[in-house]
Amino acid sequence: MKGSTFRRCACRNPETGKQYGKSCPKLSNKRHGLWNVRQELPADKEGNRRTFRRGSYTSKTDAQADLDKLRALLAIPGDDDPDGRLSIGDLLESVASKKEAIPDYEETKRRFRAGQSLTAHIAVGEWLDEWLANKPGRPSALARDEIDIRLHLKPHVGHHRIDRLRVGHLSEMFAAIIEKNIEIQEANAQRHAAVAELAAIPWKGRENRAQRKALKAAIDEMPPFRRPVGASTRQRIRATLRAALNEAIAQQLITFNPAAHVKLDTAKRPKALVWTEERIAEWRRTGERPSPVMVWTPEQTGAFLDHIAGERLYALFHLIAFRGLRRGEACGQSWSDLNLKTKRLTVAKQLVQKGWEVYEDAPKTDSGARTIALDADTVAVLKAHRKRQAEERLTWGEAWVETGRVFTDEQGEWLHPGKVSDLFERLVAESGLPPIRMHDLRHGAATLAHAAGADLKDIQEMLGHSSIAVTADTYTSLLPEVDEALAEAAANLVPRKAKRTAGLTSGSPESLGLASVPAQPSSATKRPRSALS
Repeated sequence: MKGSTFRRCACRNPETGKQYGKSCPKLSNKRHGLWNVRQELPADKEGNRRTFRRGSYTSKTDAQADLDKLRALLAIPGDDDPDGRLSIGDLLESVASKKEAIPDYEETKRRFRAGQSLTAHIAVGEWLDEWLANKPGRPSALARDEIDIRLHLKPHVGHHRIDRLRVGHLSEMFAAIIEKNIEIQEANAQRHAAVAELAAIPWKGRENRAQRKALKAAIDEMPPFRRPVGASTRQRIRATLRAALNEAIAQQLITFNPAAHVKLDTAKRPKALVWTEERIAEWRRTGERPSPVMVWTPEQTGAFLDHIAGERLYALFHLIAFRGLRRGEACGQSWSDLNLKTKRLTVAKQLVQKGWEVYEDAPKTDSGARTIALDADTVAVLKAHRKRQAEERLTWGEAWVETGRVFTDEQGEWLHPGKVSDLFERLVAESGLPPIRMHDLRHGAATLAHAAGADLKDIQEMLGHSSIAVTADTYTSLLPEVDEALAEAAANLVPRKAKRTAGLTSGSPESLGLASVPAQPSSATKRPRSALS
């Protein structure tokens, strides 16, 4: 097909008012005018002729380079493929009308051979909607994906074409999220300060009431408390996009996944800390928890259980505190999966909260479906709970709803996990103990098992973790007395001639502990050379 490059200008004939175009007398000057490209395209479906035109090139070399690109694209189908030639013509006609960059040869060739549309350009937001609508998975997991897409991905990168999404776009997105975090933290601090100021103003007195009213109005105008987007959430946002783009690669929509290459801060699991006396004192002074994950000591756990001994759902909290069930697993536990004679409990179902809706699902992971041994005290607690439930069944009569659950509301209906957590928070506040989350009872069960001598594998199986790394990183906080015992045991492994005494002069060999260490190990303690090799 015919194609050419030529130079023209925008000068107009003073007599006719029309542009000279290629016939301007000044074009003899090489610096006058700009270069243009004209390439004939395959005819459209009706047989009409089409031409690709583009101008404003500053040099003939640039114009010729684009003309070569056009000819290479037109050669992809071959002369014996009229439908293919038509699709390439449609593509280049669309590019010319929208003034877009000439398509990449290799990418166009790949899409052409894969039978994909060359003119349909999918935006990232459109693809994310399509991907989520067809993605299998748990409703709770899909709900998290939907939140990531709606709140973060679509507002920041949803407008980009999926085949033109780059790592830089994602880096800009996460930088914007971090900047927004700063705004959220500042707004939260301002609201906290205003609430504290309001609490300090007495109720009585006309001036005080007017001041309280004005301050309340100012608080109402402030943004509500919001949670910043933490490192773990940013990792999850990237994982959601990466999964969606991997599916786009599988469908040959794109060849590169920028989400796999964007760099983020590492999200670290918070370490569980025990509520020691020192930490409790600091918390009472500042109101801040030392860690998002806090664990009670055995004495504190016992005090809490004693405090709620008359509570209707005492057995549920007791079971979580000693055997480490998840909240949904405890709420979803069935009597058919509990054998009090053999002291065994099988975790087979859980109740999951999506928004405020509750549905039944399988355990969180394959390892979550497990059988747990029960101690005699827990068995006695569950027997007393079963007796109490039988009395409630008689009281309600025909109105009783038989769900087969171990733990229900007063009428036999499913427990709402969110309401159970609210109840737990109220009970903790009433007890006067330092605060923990309901999920921290599970952490505490792992800590108690570890202190009692269970190894990581035992704890992993009890908690239903798919990876022992999760168990090791998060759930094995040492109780202070266990930590102290290990420190003493480690110190006693080192042979010493004499114990250090108080009052040694600072800087002397004795003060450094050097006088009690022999220059050479004795024959009784020296190990053979082969043991060191």
